[in-house]
Amino acid sequence: MWALTYAAKPADAEHAFGHDKAEYFSSAAEGTLIIVAAIIIAIEAWGRLLHPEPLTGLGLGLVLSLLATAVNGVVAFVLLRAGRRLRSITLRADAHHLFTDVWTSGGVILGMLLVKVTGALVLDPIIALLVAANIVWTGFRLLRETGSALLDAALPKEEIDVISTILNEYKCQGIQFHALRTRIAGTRRFVSFHILVPGAWTVRQGHDLCEVIELAIIQALPLTSVTTHLEPLEDPSSWDDLELERTNKQQVENNK
Repeated sequence: MWALTYAAKPADAEHAFGHDKAEYFSSAAEGTLIIVAAIIIAIEAWGRLLHPEPLTGLGLGLVLSLLATAVNGVVAFVLLRAGRRLRSITLRADAHHLFTDVWTSGGVILGMLLVKVTGALVLDPIIALLVAANIVWTGFRLLRETGSALLDAALPKEEIDVISTILNEYKCQGIQFHALRTRIAGTRRFVSFHILVPGAWTVRQGHDLCEVIELAIIQALPLTSVTTHLEPLEDPSSWDDLELERTNKQQVENNK
């Protein structure tokens, strides 16, 4: 709740790009808790594997596990759909956290049934270890996604393709583009690129073109902040800023 509320705050003087990254604090915490839960399950299962104990209260245990699985499964499914629709990693992380309970309950049910049918007590901890391994993988993926986003990961390929399709419509008119950079911050996308137009164009012509292209991208990808930089096609310096760290070739040559 804190992460979602804080992330929804508008940009201010201290955080000019918004507060969307607050969601990653929540997803990191959820991912960590998922892994901790898996470790606890694995430790308990390993102890039972070395020293098997008879299972008691199987009937009540199965009923409670089925109820827990049903409730957690429904809530997790709703959260996951909402998280994907709203592009919220916090909601998706919470959904995955609940899904770990579903996997745990599923393992409990399967283990109890197999022990009851076969009488082999060792099957219960073995299944618990498999469930723990699956939960660890879920937590690891969540932490990896969180870390990647904190390092300003680029937009998914399909979204970059949407941007490229829009830009390609203008290339046939002699307009060029380069230095396309994208990143994700919570639910918001950030896109920047350079637009190269004939040097004879007026400022008004260049500005109008930038406005049209920026709005086209925002309409195709809502919650996107687009920043464009206008440059003259004929100026060699327009082609010296393709990299993140801009270099002036002429200045480099003079220094030599």
